[in-house]
Amino acid sequence: MTAFLMTFGLGLLAAVLFSALASRSPLSTSAVFLVAGVVAGPLLLDVVSVPRDTVESVAEVALFAVLFTDGQHASLGVFRRSGRSAARPLVVAMPLTFALVAVLAHYLTGLPWGPACVLGAILAPTDPVFASALVGREDVPRGVREVLNIESGLNDGLALPAVLIIAGTVGAHPHGYATDWPSLLLELALGVVLGVVVPVVVVQLLRLPGIGVIDTLQPLGPLSLAVLLFALCDVLDANRFLAAFIAGATIATIRPGASDSFRHTGELISEMVKGAALLAFAALLDGDVFGTAGWSGLLLAVAVVLLSRPLPVWLCLLGSNLSRRERIAAAWFGPKGFASVAYGLIIAFSGMPYAGEVLALTAVVVLVSVLAHSSTDVTVAKWWTEPREDLRSAERPGPTVIPSG
Repeated sequence: MTAFLMTFGLGLLAAVLFSALASRSPLSTSAVFLVAGVVAGPLLLDVVSVPRDTVESVAEVALFAVLFTDGQHASLGVFRRSGRSAARPLVVAMPLTFALVAVLAHYLTGLPWGPACVLGAILAPTDPVFASALVGREDVPRGVREVLNIESGLNDGLALPAVLIIAGTVGAHPHGYATDWPSLLLELALGVVLGVVVPVVVVQLLRLPGIGVIDTLQPLGPLSLAVLLFALCDVLDANRFLAAFIAGATIATIRPGASDSFRHTGELISEMVKGAALLAFAALLDGDVFGTAGWSGLLLAVAVVLLSRPLPVWLCLLGSNLSRRERIAAAWFGPKGFASVAYGLIIAFSGMPYAGEVLALTAVVVLVSVLAHSSTDVTVAKWWTEPREDLRSAERPGPTVIPSG
């Protein structure tokens, strides 16, 4: 634990010191934590070792924190404005991505169809932890940010039932998780209900006589609500990822002032847990993972990043109100991350045939995706700032020329 904390502290310090450079270059804070984890992990120095169940727990906490924070960018007004465009990637592109990943995994790595379909479900969702790098940039058009935010906020919670059901048909018995439709539908419903009811009840408490919140403590209100919600989801077996995003959206709708006051605090917390989760994830990247995945696994990772996400999203957004440039950005920026890691670890301990191969392929795909997407968010954002700067330069008056003679 001491080695992990020291490595995390050094990584966090490096991320802060290089944050200005990262904001204008392909260097990313995610890459800083990944490098720190790889150097300190079993691949090099081998001073940091994290149990797989700990990695799963840290990944889930990071995912919950980011979903809760991102949900506060998705009020009811945002859903009304961009919900129809975001529904296309959710309803059309996500199943197509699942199918493409399964086909690629089967033919590129030789994985049997059952485990290949499980891998497809694991890698289908877009991870909000890394999508938030683009969603949080004001220089990116609002339409792109809102579509990515809603899509990445909802698809993690919706992907988990698919992973568990398909894994159950292949012989998996994940500890602590149901694999039947009725139980999983109940978990989804409970997640939605808790995501709405808990914030509403807390807001009603604020209206009681003698209840009031001073300005300096106002950001802790949503934070305490998030901790309570996480615990309730655990007790009631509700889908915590869906609950987190819905709760954030509910707060933004019924108490926008509290949402605004929490946003900066939430983003800082999200960055910290993201760094810890990346560090823990890097501890998984030992020789066995890369040996199991092999060169075919690396080829699969490149194909997943370049083909399985961009093609379905590009096709499903044709005819939407997004411009061509916005469609390209939305299609490209579909990172795989902590949801996939958490789901892969659930399967790893489930007794499913080829579970080790599925986890190894998941880890390699996530590694390639994190490096590719976290290093291109600045480039994608510059797509919109550079034309404006060129336009301002063109409109700037030049020197006055006095004709001779």
